[in-house]
Amino acid sequence: MSKFLIIKKRKDFLRAAKDITMMSRHVMLQAARPLLGEEERPARIGFTATKRLGKANYRNRTKRRLRAVVREVYDKLALNNVDYVLVGRFDTATCPFTELYRDVVYTFKKANKEILQPNNLAKEVTDVQKNSDIAD
Repeated sequence: MSKFLIIKKRKDFLRAAKDITMMSRHVMLQAARPLLGEEERPARIGFTATKRLGKANYRNRTKRRLRAVVREVYDKLALNNVDYVLVGRFDTATCPFTELYRDVVYTFKKANKEILQPNNLAKEVTDVQKNSDIAD
């Protein structure tokens, strides 16, 4: 169990929503890559449950369960300088904890893989250039 920083500002939630989104059956994870020139800091985590899920007690239970899972996986899977937002889905509050744990680990690993992947922009540019040379 570890203590983690919590995202509280709307602009940080919006930045995560614009960058990487990973879906699983019980949870959706959004992540924001580190900003250039940002000093080293631990990962920050945000939790969200929309009103579409139901009444306040249901949304609170959803966020409590997400926080419990993150306490267990934070040290192993959270990358420094990355902002993660976990969004509860309709069955997050009622699914078995082992399934929720498995889904959170899966989404964290997929998001981390995409964050750590080198920028493929240069490869895409060369592919486009090759295709245009063939067309000429």
